[in-house]
Amino acid sequence: MADRYRTFAELATNERLGIDYRIRVKDLGTPFVILAPHGGWIEPHTSEIAEAIAGTDLSFYAFEALKSGPHGDLHVTSHRFDEPKAISLVGRSRTAVAIHGRRNEGTEAVWLGGRASALRDAIGACLRAAGFDAEPNTRLPGSDRANICNRTLSGEGAQLELPPSLRRRLASEAESLQAFCEAVRKALLSMAAT
Repeated sequence: MADRYRTFAELATNERLGIDYRIRVKDLGTPFVILAPHGGWIEPHTSEIAEAIAGTDLSFYAFEALKSGPHGDLHVTSHRFDEPKAISLVGRSRTAVAIHGRRNEGTEAVWLGGRASALRDAIGACLRAAGFDAEPNTRLPGSDRANICNRTLSGEGAQLELPPSLRRRLASEAESLQAFCEAVRKALLSMAAT
């Protein structure tokens, strides 16, 4: 389904903040930011997963649809996602990790994308070590320089695409969510040390 809006400004002109959507920002000035640009009803559970990864010590951003509707109603594709608070926060961060939802296509694999190839590969290795399936994202690679995850100080970030079955499992099983978050954070820490 095509997006109804091509830019955030177009969306904001036609939708109501606090009624149709909300924006949550926790700016801790950290080199990493964890974000969910399609949270709430757009790609369910992505903002909760991103917030859990961020924990209390990493910066966090979420754009969340508060009303249910087709996927494209409040979805602004990642390379056109230009909500000002997101652009500002991501632009002050060295690296971003964006949590997205994808369709269920017969596998629970996390599709790994983004321009930060070393981080992307480290996340994949840590997720696999924690018992999650992860593979390179050939359909939605997140490699466009304008992609919100790549609008960082380094010009790169990582994009994780999770199928609905995995998102539901992480939302309902605390142990699985903790293992997933720890794996992503372990990869981030390994990159911070380099």
